[in-house]
Amino acid sequence: MQALVRALGVLLMLTALAVTLTHAPDRSVDSLVTLWAPPPSDFMYVKGQFVHFRDEGPKTDPVPLVLVHGTAASLHTWQGWVGELRGHRRVITFDLPGFGLTGPFTGEYPRDDYHVDNLARFTLDFLDALHVERFAIGGNSLGGEVAWRVAARAPARVDRLILVDATGYAFVPERIPPGFQLARVPVVNRIGEYLTPKPVIEASVRDVYADPSRVSGALVDRYFEMLTREGNRHALNKRMEIVATDLAPERIATLRLPTLILWGAQDHLVPPANAQHFQRDIAGSQLVILPGLGHVPQEEDPHASVAPVRAFLGMT
Repeated sequence: MQALVRALGVLLMLTALAVTLTHAPDRSVDSLVTLWAPPPSDFMYVKGQFVHFRDEGPKTDPVPLVLVHGTAASLHTWQGWVGELRGHRRVITFDLPGFGLTGPFTGEYPRDDYHVDNLARFTLDFLDALHVERFAIGGNSLGGEVAWRVAARAPARVDRLILVDATGYAFVPERIPPGFQLARVPVVNRIGEYLTPKPVIEASVRDVYADPSRVSGALVDRYFEMLTREGNRHALNKRMEIVATDLAPERIATLRLPTLILWGAQDHLVPPANAQHFQRDIAGSQLVILPGLGHVPQEEDPHASVAPVRAFLGMT
């Protein structure tokens, strides 16, 4: 009995230690701004929704390029591309509601409803607030789906479409990042809103890179701190609850605009077969497979992945 009591005591001590080490309280947006939103970052309200965004390059560009990040990411994922494009093109990036410094839906938008149509509607409202009428739009993963739904929703406004390892069809992942797996498990995901081990975040980021050695400590810190922005972990859970059923693939075949499809050859989350589905359904679309890259090619190798984009936009 005494041995059992001692064992139980040790277990409780280890549990308390684990909770202490993994407890990650929500961070206020103010505490994150200095490090993660230096100029040219800016902020505005769109129908009561706080938004973090960057608007770079020549303001005289008649057709800006809008870039949309994926699940659990932020506008920072496009830094490499923006650096190569902003000398000639106006490039607008922003944090979607539920992610980055923008944080969860507020204002006139439905609370806790992260269906892609709501994110697409918000994107158009955001561009209206910037007085951007016509634009090209691209996105990665979830951001790619936001992009094509924007194009389907407002075809007269979208000049060109760029899909980077985009979602839109039902698919079976070869691997799911650990963080996404935990966010799908009831009860566990609620605990995860308070306890977030950084090694889980690191493993998740490494999982979407073809070459995990490219994942730096600074990159992991960024993903971790964006996730712990107040409300974001709850928003991620709400998004993961509906991701398997929030589909509208029949709309993809209605798209009639110049489209570039980019895909990492070693994407284990959204398999390259999905790239072929997009190419089949979007008449006249171009497909470029990027060798040696994973699910976030714009982040893993910005220079190699932006080259087809420059050609598509007539910059080479």
